[in-house]
Amino acid sequence: MGQSVWKSSLRHPGLHVAIIMDGSGRWAERRGWPRVAGHRAGAQAVRRAVSAALSAGIRTLTLFAFSSANWRRPPREVTELMDIFASYLETDLAVFLLDGVRVNAIGRRDRLPAALSAAIAKVERATAAGVRLHLRLAIDYSAREALAEAAGRLTGRARRSGDDFARALAEVNHEDTPAPDVDLLIRTGGEQRLSDCLLWEGAFAEMVFTDRLWPDFDAADLEAALAEFHRRERRFGGVVETAAS
Repeated sequence: MGQSVWKSSLRHPGLHVAIIMDGSGRWAERRGWPRVAGHRAGAQAVRRAVSAALSAGIRTLTLFAFSSANWRRPPREVTELMDIFASYLETDLAVFLLDGVRVNAIGRRDRLPAALSAAIAKVERATAAGVRLHLRLAIDYSAREALAEAAGRLTGRARRSGDDFARALAEVNHEDTPAPDVDLLIRTGGEQRLSDCLLWEGAFAEMVFTDRLWPDFDAADLEAALAEFHRRERRFGGVVETAAS
């Protein structure tokens, strides 16, 4: 179906996987190419990741595409990135519909170019009925800013719960309902930090860091990260009871 040509050897139903897609610029620079070439190659890696997630039965895939801090990059690079995002959404809309992918963007929208804002609105409307995979693209996203905005929306309420906050955060992220907590967070490119990514949703996420630069990331890399995830023991602050011998 569509881009979904890779077949996972294992199924991982119900998981929320998030990826900090790092290393595209360095990938290009190591080849003596302009950084935009790495970002364009990164778009192909996004397609591979979505296809692999579908084949693996992943429920939610969040891709950290553009941090609010990335506005500090050279204006030309930012413009090229925004054009790549808009082109990806427009080009792959038919594939999303064929594969049952629901797409939405999280993050601020008031600073995005008109063409990208229009592409986001179009793909969100068109794919709203998708049920196989929820693809969340974090664009102009800052977890700290989102948390502060959500907290502000709850100011003055007599009683607040974690669920209340999650719903407020979903509103900030332009979502009807809160996304499930992140199970596995992957960062490519060799760095080992969160960089303001999903600080609320990823509170108990297992983290896998890989030296693989994002344009080289493929289905086998995702499968390796998932295998590592399943080798770990998740206790969520508790302890695992063992049977008495």
